Amino acid sequence: MVIRASPYEHELRSLLEGERDALRHYARYLKPEQRRTLDRLAQGPFLVVRAAGSHGFDLVAMRAGFAFPIEAKASSDDVIRFSSASGRMTDQLHEHLEAAKRGGLVVLYAYRRLGSRDGEPWRLFTPQTQGEHHGRVQVLCHHLPPIERTKEGNGVLRWEHGLPLSTFLDRLFRLFDPDVGA
Repeated sequence: MVIRASPYEHELRSLLEGERDALRHYARYLKPEQRRTLDRLAQGPFLVVRAAGSHGFDLVAMRAGFAFPIEAKASSDDVIRFSSASGRMTDQLHEHLEAAKRGGLVVLYAYRRLGSRDGEPWRLFTPQTQGEHHGRVQVLCHHLPPIERTKEGNGVLRWEHGLPLSTFLDRLFRLFDPDVGA
């Protein structure tokens, strides 16, 4: 069962904006060496705007030189099947891909696993394929797991296959801000 993500959108937004309380709370899911990434995020946070609409992205996270439209999902299940919402999520996925292609942006799907005590709860995916971007953004995309597809073309998010948020941020900082807080 997919749960409306708005409280979790707020959580993700607070994290990306580098809010100290949100970072401190999230740090308890991380190993001590992973917590340095949150310190770097506090030093150089994103500007995050809520972009929700009927088929729009939930959030857009921006830093100098790039932006990531983000669709936030939350579920207590290990798997989110896009076909389970009467096809609305699959339609939304196609709209997101078209919008990202027009703007040359990388789309992120952020999946918040509810009720799990096994590691950090946020995992990231991208619906895009390799070769759609260039330079450092392409390198970053190479590390993002794809949204899996059924033979009918419907998306599937498997939480265990996602890239932990802290790992994504660490790779992003290494690529775009290698000298900041290293």
